[in-house]
Amino acid sequence: MSVREAITDYSKGDGLRFFWAMFRRRERCQSRLVRRVLTFFLSRSAHRHGGYIGNGARIASVPSLPHGLHGLYISRYASIGSGCRIYQNVTIGEVGGKAPRIGDGCFIGAGAQIVGDIRVGNNVKIGAGAVVFTDVPDGATVVAQPPRIIIKDREA
Repeated sequence: MSVREAITDYSKGDGLRFFWAMFRRRERCQSRLVRRVLTFFLSRSAHRHGGYIGNGARIASVPSLPHGLHGLYISRYASIGSGCRIYQNVTIGEVGGKAPRIGDGCFIGAGAQIVGDIRVGNNVKIGAGAVVFTDVPDGATVVAQPPRIIIKDREA
Protein backbone atom coordinates (compact mmCIF):
# COMPACT_ATOMS: atom_id res chain seq x y z
CA MET A 1 0.00 0.00 0.00
CA SER A 2 1.36 3.38 -0.96
CA VAL A 3 1.50 6.32 1.42
CA ARG A 4 -1.19 8.08 -0.59
CA GLU A 5 -3.58 5.09 -0.30
CA ALA A 6 -2.91 4.85 3.45
CA ILE A 7 -3.67 8.55 3.96
CA THR A 8 -6.85 8.27 1.86
CA ASP A 9 -8.06 5.24 3.82
CA TYR A 10 -7.31 6.93 7.13
CA SER A 11 -9.01 10.21 6.15
CA LYS A 12 -12.19 8.37 5.05
CA GLY A 13 -12.23 6.45 8.30
CA ASP A 14 -11.89 3.20 6.41
CA GLY A 15 -8.61 1.99 7.88
CA LEU A 16 -10.03 -1.46 8.51
CA ARG A 17 -6.93 -3.58 7.93
CA PHE A 18 -6.33 -3.85 11.67
CA PHE A 19 -10.04 -4.60 12.22
CA TRP A 20 -10.01 -7.55 9.79
CA ALA A 21 -6.73 -8.82 11.22
CA MET A 22 -8.32 -8.87 14.70
CA PHE A 23 -11.45 -10.52 13.25
CA ARG A 24 -9.42 -13.39 11.75
CA ARG A 25 -7.35 -13.74 14.91
CA ARG A 26 -10.54 -14.04 16.99
CA GLU A 27 -11.84 -16.78 14.65
CA ARG A 28 -8.67 -18.84 15.21
CA CYS A 29 -8.36 -18.15 18.93
CA GLN A 30 -8.69 -21.07 21.34
CA SER A 31 -8.43 -19.16 24.62
CA ARG A 32 -11.79 -17.98 25.92
CA LEU A 33 -10.28 -14.97 27.70
CA VAL A 34 -8.34 -13.77 24.64
CA ARG A 35 -11.43 -14.30 22.48
CA ARG A 36 -13.50 -12.09 24.81
CA VAL A 37 -10.83 -9.38 24.80
CA LEU A 38 -10.66 -9.44 20.99
CA THR A 39 -14.48 -9.32 20.81
CA PHE A 40 -14.47 -6.23 23.03
CA PHE A 41 -11.93 -4.43 20.84
CA LEU A 42 -13.70 -5.51 17.63
CA SER A 43 -17.02 -4.18 18.95
CA ARG A 44 -15.44 -0.86 19.92
CA SER A 45 -13.71 -0.56 16.56
CA ALA A 46 -16.88 -1.40 14.60
CA HIS A 47 -18.83 1.13 16.69
CA ARG A 48 -16.18 3.76 15.96
CA HIS A 49 -16.60 3.09 12.25
CA GLY A 50 -20.41 3.19 12.53
CA GLY A 51 -21.25 -0.47 12.05
CA TYR A 52 -21.79 -3.80 13.76
CA ILE A 53 -20.55 -7.29 12.97
CA GLY A 54 -21.90 -9.87 15.38
CA ASN A 55 -19.70 -12.24 17.32
CA GLY A 56 -20.03 -15.49 15.40
CA ALA A 57 -20.66 -14.09 11.92
CA ARG A 58 -18.88 -16.21 9.34
CA ILE A 59 -17.20 -14.19 6.61
CA ALA A 60 -15.16 -16.21 4.08
CA SER A 61 -12.87 -13.37 2.98
CA VAL A 62 -12.66 -9.66 3.60
CA PRO A 63 -15.64 -8.16 1.75
CA SER A 64 -15.24 -5.05 -0.37
CA LEU A 65 -16.76 -2.21 1.65
CA PRO A 66 -16.51 0.99 -0.45
CA HIS A 67 -17.96 3.05 2.41
CA GLY A 68 -16.35 1.17 5.27
CA LEU A 69 -18.54 -0.15 8.06
CA HIS A 70 -20.77 2.95 7.94
CA GLY A 71 -24.30 1.79 8.79
CA LEU A 72 -23.49 -1.88 8.19
CA TYR A 73 -25.23 -4.43 10.43
CA ILE A 74 -24.31 -8.12 10.14
CA SER A 75 -26.05 -10.58 12.46
CA ARG A 76 -23.98 -12.97 14.52
CA TYR A 77 -25.67 -15.88 12.74
CA ALA A 78 -24.98 -14.60 9.19
CA SER A 79 -22.69 -16.26 6.69
CA ILE A 80 -21.08 -14.30 3.84
CA GLY A 81 -19.12 -15.83 0.98
CA SER A 82 -15.91 -14.55 -0.57
CA GLY A 83 -15.66 -11.66 -3.02
CA CYS A 84 -18.81 -9.82 -1.89
CA ARG A 85 -19.24 -6.08 -2.31
CA ILE A 86 -21.42 -4.43 0.33
CA TYR A 87 -22.41 -0.76 0.33
CA GLN A 88 -23.47 1.47 3.25
CA ASN A 89 -26.55 1.06 5.48
CA VAL A 90 -27.01 -2.63 4.67
CA THR A 91 -28.72 -4.89 7.20
CA ILE A 92 -28.10 -8.62 7.17
CA GLY A 93 -30.42 -9.51 10.02
CA GLU A 94 -31.79 -12.49 11.83
CA VAL A 95 -35.28 -13.74 12.51
CA GLY A 96 -35.67 -16.27 15.29
CA GLY A 97 -31.94 -16.86 15.60
CA LYS A 98 -31.52 -17.64 11.89
CA ALA A 99 -29.83 -15.33 9.42
CA PRO A 100 -29.09 -15.29 5.67
CA ARG A 101 -26.40 -17.34 3.99
CA ILE A 102 -24.92 -15.20 1.23
CA GLY A 103 -22.97 -16.82 -1.61
CA ASP A 104 -19.73 -15.81 -3.31
CA GLY A 105 -19.34 -12.74 -5.52
CA CYS A 106 -22.55 -10.99 -4.48
CA PHE A 107 -23.25 -7.28 -4.83
CA ILE A 108 -25.45 -5.70 -2.15
CA GLY A 109 -26.57 -2.12 -2.85
CA ALA A 110 -26.94 0.71 -0.36
CA GLY A 111 -29.79 0.43 2.12
CA ALA A 112 -30.65 -3.18 1.26
CA GLN A 113 -32.12 -5.37 3.97
CA ILE A 114 -31.67 -9.13 3.92
CA VAL A 115 -33.46 -10.94 6.74
CA GLY A 116 -34.51 -14.40 7.81
CA ASP A 117 -33.41 -17.95 7.22
CA ILE A 118 -32.75 -17.59 3.49
CA ARG A 119 -30.04 -18.46 1.00
CA VAL A 120 -28.73 -15.90 -1.46
CA GLY A 121 -26.95 -17.66 -4.34
CA ASN A 122 -23.59 -16.93 -5.92
CA ASN A 123 -23.10 -13.84 -8.12
CA VAL A 124 -26.41 -12.26 -7.06
CA LYS A 125 -27.03 -8.52 -7.35
CA ILE A 126 -29.30 -6.95 -4.75
CA GLY A 127 -30.37 -3.43 -5.67
CA ALA A 128 -30.32 -0.42 -3.40
CA GLY A 129 -33.20 -0.33 -0.94
CA ALA A 130 -34.40 -3.87 -1.69
CA VAL A 131 -35.88 -5.90 1.16
CA VAL A 132 -35.09 -9.59 0.65
CA PHE A 133 -36.83 -12.27 2.70
CA THR A 134 -37.01 -15.18 0.23
CA ASP A 135 -34.36 -17.43 -1.31
CA VAL A 136 -32.56 -16.01 -4.35
CA PRO A 137 -31.10 -18.33 -7.04
CA ASP A 138 -27.55 -18.04 -8.43
CA GLY A 139 -26.93 -15.19 -10.89
CA ALA A 140 -30.23 -13.41 -10.22
CA THR A 141 -30.87 -9.70 -9.66
CA VAL A 142 -33.25 -8.50 -6.92
CA VAL A 143 -34.82 -5.05 -7.21
CA ALA A 144 -37.59 -2.91 -5.72
CA GLN A 145 -40.02 -3.45 -2.95
CA PRO A 146 -41.63 -5.98 -2.74
CA PRO A 147 -38.60 -7.84 -4.08
CA ARG A 148 -38.70 -8.89 -7.71
CA ILE A 149 -36.22 -11.53 -8.74
CA ILE A 150 -34.94 -11.13 -12.26
CA ILE A 151 -33.14 -14.12 -13.76
CA LYS A 152 -31.25 -13.68 -17.02
CA ASP A 153 -31.88 -16.40 -19.58
CA ARG A 154 -28.66 -18.28 -20.18
CA GLU A 155 -27.85 -19.21 -23.75
CA ALA A 156 -26.99 -22.86 -24.26
